[in-house]
Amino acid sequence: MSVTLLAGSATASVALAAETPAAAPAATVAPTAPVENLIVGYKSSATEASSNTAAADDATAKGKKAGKKAKFDRRLGTGAALVSLGGTVAPAAAADVMAQFRADPDVAYVEPDTRAYAMAVTPNDTEYAKQWDLFEPTAGMNVPGAWDKTTGSGVTVAVIDTGYVAHSDVAPNIVAGYDFISTSSEARDGNGRDSNPADEGDWNATDGECGTGSKASTSSWHGTHVAGTIAAATNNSKGVAGIAYGAKIQPVRVLGKCGGATSDIVDAITWASGGSVAGVPANATPAKVINMSLGGSGTCGTSYQNAINAAVARGTTVVVAAGNSNANASGFSPASCNNVINVASTNRAGDRSYYSNFGSIIDVSAPGGETRRATDTPGTVTTPENAILSTLNAGTSTPGAETYKPYQGTSMAAPHIAGLAALLKSANTSLTPAQIESAIKTNARPLAGTCTGGCGAGLADAAATVAAVTSTPPTSGRENTTDYAIADNTTVESPITVTGVTGNAPATLKVGVNIVHSYIGDLKVDLVAPDGSVYNLHNRSGGSTANINQVYTVNASSEVANGTWKLRVNDNAGGDTGKIDSWNLTF
Repeated sequence: MSVTLLAGSATASVALAAETPAAAPAATVAPTAPVENLIVGYKSSATEASSNTAAADDATAKGKKAGKKAKFDRRLGTGAALVSLGGTVAPAAAADVMAQFRADPDVAYVEPDTRAYAMAVTPNDTEYAKQWDLFEPTAGMNVPGAWDKTTGSGVTVAVIDTGYVAHSDVAPNIVAGYDFISTSSEARDGNGRDSNPADEGDWNATDGECGTGSKASTSSWHGTHVAGTIAAATNNSKGVAGIAYGAKIQPVRVLGKCGGATSDIVDAITWASGGSVAGVPANATPAKVINMSLGGSGTCGTSYQNAINAAVARGTTVVVAAGNSNANASGFSPASCNNVINVASTNRAGDRSYYSNFGSIIDVSAPGGETRRATDTPGTVTTPENAILSTLNAGTSTPGAETYKPYQGTSMAAPHIAGLAALLKSANTSLTPAQIESAIKTNARPLAGTCTGGCGAGLADAAATVAAVTSTPPTSGRENTTDYAIADNTTVESPITVTGVTGNAPATLKVGVNIVHSYIGDLKVDLVAPDGSVYNLHNRSGGSTANINQVYTVNASSEVANGTWKLRVNDNAGGDTGKIDSWNLTF
């Protein structure tokens, strides 16, 4: 099988200039593929931000100015407006309409409603003894060593993917999900959104059916494969073992025929994490972990970032696949978003998988396997035993008999980390998403093989990470949870006094930051060492994005560890305020 990441159109994250508080929104990279809808975010002060009628009138007026059709469709869970262009239009025509929105000072951002696609490839086989990714010492994730402390009980993991096709090895752990695919032809279920997340198949009958260069393909049953890796039933005398087999899987369907729309995925993130989406019933079992083994080309858009930030603020850890293009992950979305755990793939020898994306934004690596060697003929399946075995279906288009098959891809690596996140949350329910990410990265081990380009903190180690969060607090007690108000045009500091640490701080000092603020483009955030040295963490980027909930790594090896450290936040604009909610240091 060839390993490729099917791409959507490129977008760029929206960020205001460093010293510009609430001026006109920054430009978005022009769309490079046909566009059907736009996602428009209005500033909170604009009438259109809260009134659907005003948003509808605004869309119509801007369409007329551009000589195109533009119609308000619905409100996304993040509060942004989905604007229909009346059908698929050429990139230049969409850019004309976008220019009208960008010229409006009440608009925070506008971006095309791009598509994301499943990040995996297909082959074949069966049983726990073949799950090298869980237990082999060279390149396995050391999962059995964690099971004596936790199996993920009490945690729900949302799999935002193709949905779920019935499989007896996953069924005991399934809870109610939702189908967020808006278009009935793409959903293949005869309607748009509904409460049934059943995977109806994502096959393509002919070449070119999903755009120039697309190929005919059979159904992947991708979401079911991902679900099995995370939480297949275990100790049931059949099939495979799930990493967090005591956890529950919530299937959230966003990928159908020809992939899935950003607008649907954004609403799925919102709903899965317990947020409200218009027209969709409340989620009765909100997920504490989200897995997204999907993506497209282009940097993280504001729509994705806002939804992810809100999910993390609700206490949900978001795990994403780095992508399968053997390229820098910074050029792919949602892999390039902040506040996610970005996962690269490794093979059975402990090398970076030949297809896996890489780069400085990778957080950690996990087994994704290889169904062929990099030097083997593309399209062949020469080493299925070296891929990731999980639950699947034999149907080539619509569902058939249940089965098991090995797949390769960063789509397979990401659920290893989602499963580990569920183990951690179950073992220590007080852990925040930032603490879960920090624990996984801090306890990763070096790859047994090689990685060119950057594979994050190394290969995740389940047993070591679970042991760390169950034996000692992940922040070693060095945390300040006192609220410090951030007023307009002010600077505020929150202190942590460190004692009992010998020598200097590490080169990988972890700084967990949780700031609640409605416009992080106003903020400059620094870590101040005891001797007054300043380490910048965030410098007025992110535009109108809300909240910072992130773990930063600082080379503080030149600093004496003991003393008073400070988190300094400077607000350099008016109109938006917030607070330092909490922050921590992990030595």
